[in-house]
Amino acid sequence: MLHASGSFKHGIIAAATLLAAVISFPSKPSALAERLDYAPPNAPARPQLAVLLVVDQMRADYVEKFRGQWAGGLKRLVQEGAWFREAAYPYAATETCVGHATISTGTFPAIHGMVMNEWWDRDSQKEVACTQDPKAKNIGYADATVKGGNSAANMLIPAFSDELKFQSGSGTRIVTFSLKARAAITLAGRLGDAVTWYDPSTGAWVTSSAYPFAPFVENYVKAHPVSLDYGKTWTPLLPGSSYLYNPTAFKAVPPEGFGSAFPHTLHGKPNSTAADSLFYGQWEVSPYADTYLAKMADDAVDRLDLGKRGGTDFLGISFSSVDYVGHAFGPRSWEIQDILARLDRDLGELFAHLDKKVGRGNYIVVLTADHGVAPIPEDMLNAGMDAGWTMTEELKSSISKTLETLDYPKTALASVVGSNIYFAPGIYERLKSDPKAIGAVTDAIKKVRGVDRVYQAEQLDRDTVMQNAVQKEEANSFFKTRSGDLLVVFKPYWPSDDSAPGEPRSEGTTHGTLYYYDRHVPVLFMGFGIQPGEYFDAITPADIAPTLASLCGVTLASPDGHPLTALLVRSEPTHSATKSITAKTTKSPDR
Repeated sequence: MLHASGSFKHGIIAAATLLAAVISFPSKPSALAERLDYAPPNAPARPQLAVLLVVDQMRADYVEKFRGQWAGGLKRLVQEGAWFREAAYPYAATETCVGHATISTGTFPAIHGMVMNEWWDRDSQKEVACTQDPKAKNIGYADATVKGGNSAANMLIPAFSDELKFQSGSGTRIVTFSLKARAAITLAGRLGDAVTWYDPSTGAWVTSSAYPFAPFVENYVKAHPVSLDYGKTWTPLLPGSSYLYNPTAFKAVPPEGFGSAFPHTLHGKPNSTAADSLFYGQWEVSPYADTYLAKMADDAVDRLDLGKRGGTDFLGISFSSVDYVGHAFGPRSWEIQDILARLDRDLGELFAHLDKKVGRGNYIVVLTADHGVAPIPEDMLNAGMDAGWTMTEELKSSISKTLETLDYPKTALASVVGSNIYFAPGIYERLKSDPKAIGAVTDAIKKVRGVDRVYQAEQLDRDTVMQNAVQKEEANSFFKTRSGDLLVVFKPYWPSDDSAPGEPRSEGTTHGTLYYYDRHVPVLFMGFGIQPGEYFDAITPADIAPTLASLCGVTLASPDGHPLTALLVRSEPTHSATKSITAKTTKSPDR
């Protein structure tokens, strides 16, 4: 595993050598096969600033549905940028940590190793978070007391930002912000200069001992405490006639203290008169958190002179609030439409600031999402569709009862994390050697409501001949030492529910499957070296890092993605204008 020490250089070289030897990559799509290395006359050879924006849980269809209400940054990205309409993750583990690591490294989870937000660690026999690191210690800004330790130690491939700084020299600055540690860290990699996330239990902003302490962040959060938003009320930004759905989302599960429809007041506990732990949680499920991140990014540009230092700097922002709002209210809600309208305004102000400070055309912006989301299952069921919740406790019970009848110990099942089933040490090896037993277990799993099929770990090795798209997508998510012994595929519109029997769910809907509503995300490029237009090539977000690398003159270790050369401005004998490539392709099947 690579660490932020002197061995990091050797880790990058070793990763490149090893991956080039062992990984077989698919050929580039025919529409993207041409290499285009050109910068217009009088333009810098490379962008002065690379800006990577991730909108957590932003479905691709939100762009088409809601862009008529946008007037700021999201509108500018669509009108002035390159919009890839058929971008989708080619794997099943559509979660935050997984998506951010894929965007950042240009590889799939089978290679970068970040297979879920949390997984069962076979050595410690405990569930661990993807950025959890016992060697790191979290540090709170503004003298805040925080717990735990986080770093990029579990991400097995360097991020684009790592390679940018490693290959460009110490003058390059790497700055990332998010509400979530797993987002800020995976975008920054190991060599970040300012890597900052939010602690909703205390309202603190946090970094860790794996990264430098950033004085400008310290000064900003002291001057702008989150508590200043206490008592604000989130009301609709748009006229009521602009919203597509019912004011009250069907079967939404709003956060504590919020009603099922607008307005939503951030007042914390019922008797509170000042910011408390409930307020800090409410704040991250509001547009005020997105605005804070955008303003913090403005400050970073100013204080660090990003994009003004001769090389290419990197600014990464992951806007997490869309995810929290989507989990609570679902994709068919006023809240989702409204928070995107407000993000559009925030991004418009951010881009205007970059135009002024860095120069229009001197920076490149990429916007994408780490995953999509399913509709609220009860909403689908109400519309007459086959939908529901696959209960984790029902899976556990079914597996355990079957193993007991086969004389396996009661401790044979170690854990179920999402769709991953882990057995206690030695149990899976025993099951594999007993066809009757493994057959009984898989049959029991298939009888649980919402289960479509089950794969054994050895069926998901990338060298195995794949029988269908489902198996291939599961294989792209599979990392032997971290993934389960058995992998469950849920039916469409049957996400998993981890709540205990008799307890209410904590969210209205979720994601984490191979279906297109979870995999289909927006990808938009704008700025330096980009040919605007709509593109219908089937791409993946793993293509983002190689494209940025091509523009910035950086070499990545063997990526799964490819440079999107079709969108890059190309040279012409007498004129730099080119036409957009918009060859239509067929997207991969949902199942």
